[in-house]
Amino acid sequence: MQDRKHVLIVDEDAQSRSKFASHLEQHGLRVTVASNGSGMQRALERARIDLVLLDAPPGGEDGLKLCRNLRASTDVPVIMLARRADEVDRIVGLEMGADDFLVKTVNPRELLARIRNLLRRSGAAPASMPRGRLFRFGGWQLDVVARELSDPQGKLQPLRNSEYRVLSSLLAHGNRVVSRVKLIELARGGDAAPFDRSIDVRISRLRQIVGDDARLPRIIKTVHGEGYVIGVVVERA
Repeated sequence: MQDRKHVLIVDEDAQSRSKFASHLEQHGLRVTVASNGSGMQRALERARIDLVLLDAPPGGEDGLKLCRNLRASTDVPVIMLARRADEVDRIVGLEMGADDFLVKTVNPRELLARIRNLLRRSGAAPASMPRGRLFRFGGWQLDVVARELSDPQGKLQPLRNSEYRVLSSLLAHGNRVVSRVKLIELARGGDAAPFDRSIDVRISRLRQIVGDDARLPRIIKTVHGEGYVIGVVVERA
């Protein structure tokens, strides 16, 4: 039983929690439920959680804020569920760190497929392990709370909002490849085209900031046909 993937459902609606929990358990997943942010935090502290299914907003709280706080404290994959198909909410949810964003009327079979896909991509590492506010990589440091980037000498380097979102997402994935589509959504929103070249401009700008050689980058590497990856050791403190 302990080998089963563990999904945490955070939803103020008891009927909705029960419906999704029952379906996921029938298909071999272990499920814990919570009605609000406090319950979510307790569940994360008590057990390893492999994925969070987060209502927006749960328990009268700001679901987007909960998603942002969750992303700042753990690597656990997050799927947000909204009551209506609002494109702005979807874009903001992705910007806050959600890995997927669906309406609550989603077919349970599709939801299960998306959950399994995210679980495969997240790998075997303990997803809910607590982490700090600082990323350290190649002598550089990114503070995800203050949203500040410091060079090896401790000098702050300015970042645009879209550049911060791209860099923090790359670092949050450690040394795993992040797809172009995901980075485009973070930088521009869900209406961006898969072949949008703006992400290349942002990657180029980030490489200039961290002193990467454009022809042979060391820190932000291109994985042709897939996306981008951090090429140096990433530490969280």
